[in-house]
Amino acid sequence: MKIFESLTLKFEDGNWANDPELGLMDTLLEQNPRLIKMLESDITQGHKGSVFGRQDTPSVEQIVRAAIYKEMKNLDYRSLEYAQEDSRICEKFVKIDRNRPYSFQVWQKYISRISVEKLKKFMVELNRIAITEGLEDVRNFRQDATVVETNIHYPTNNSLVWDCIKECERLLKHLKKELENLSYDEYMKKAKKVYFKINVEKNEEERVKLFQKQLKMFIESINQLSNVVKKKSEYGVSAKAIGYIAAMETWIPIMEKVYRMTEKKEIKKEKVPVEEKIFSIYELHTDIIVKGKRDVQFGHKVNLGSGKSNLILTCEVLKGNPNDETYYQNTMNMVIKDYGIIPD
Repeated sequence: MKIFESLTLKFEDGNWANDPELGLMDTLLEQNPRLIKMLESDITQGHKGSVFGRQDTPSVEQIVRAAIYKEMKNLDYRSLEYAQEDSRICEKFVKIDRNRPYSFQVWQKYISRISVEKLKKFMVELNRIAITEGLEDVRNFRQDATVVETNIHYPTNNSLVWDCIKECERLLKHLKKELENLSYDEYMKKAKKVYFKINVEKNEEERVKLFQKQLKMFIESINQLSNVVKKKSEYGVSAKAIGYIAAMETWIPIMEKVYRMTEKKEIKKEKVPVEEKIFSIYELHTDIIVKGKRDVQFGHKVNLGSGKSNLILTCEVLKGNPNDETYYQNTMNMVIKDYGIIPD
């Protein structure tokens, strides 16, 4: 196979031999320039090049390679910036000049432009290369679902209300620095004490009283944000102030939903439908997943399809917790469409 001949020569270099996965990706990108072309339109959207002055924008190839390196090494953007100067293999793979590294803001600006749709096409094209090279056989196909958890604390009504009160005061505190004439009442210290009391209280009647007290402070906090938003035209035109007020507008409906959900469950003792629930105010997309009699998980159900070599051929992030049988046919249709092969 052509790819193995190239890899044999490449692994004579100690850097590549110590990181064969990156060596493989480097070879694939060199032999298949169309892979980089696939992502070019996303990366260059809205970008106007200039023939004057120093060119401080990385090339499309460097951006694609940096995105691949970042994901393969599980790095954030700051760590990617550091790796440029610290790692020889990063320097070789991304094809950058160690004396002229790019900032993490530059990498974030361009890598984040790559759309989900283009990324899916990119991965399918990689799989097609594996099939052509004889590394994968789509006729042997396995499908299964798993859960990818989101990075949140275990959600309770008490913790969600506490998160909201903290967020209210954080926004008001930042806005106060921009608007000296802004005044507001602080509830965070009192709310923190009630939060801990609710956590340890076993008596149901006492818990209801504590929740009533906490929700009263919560609604006062929401009202403070609403009053600021209503009077936004009276404030100055500071860019930061406008940004904080815009954030308040975004947060208010989320917090109101948490308030209604908590009041319904903890005060009125009514059942809250799943579609009305919020499991994190920061990761609103989080679903609750219960598989059989196992523990409850919070995140997303992911439908994976793999071939004989365990190469992932299809990946679908699902909404909610559908039964595995409901998306079997859709997965088969995706395989046939993407690879032109009907699994046996």
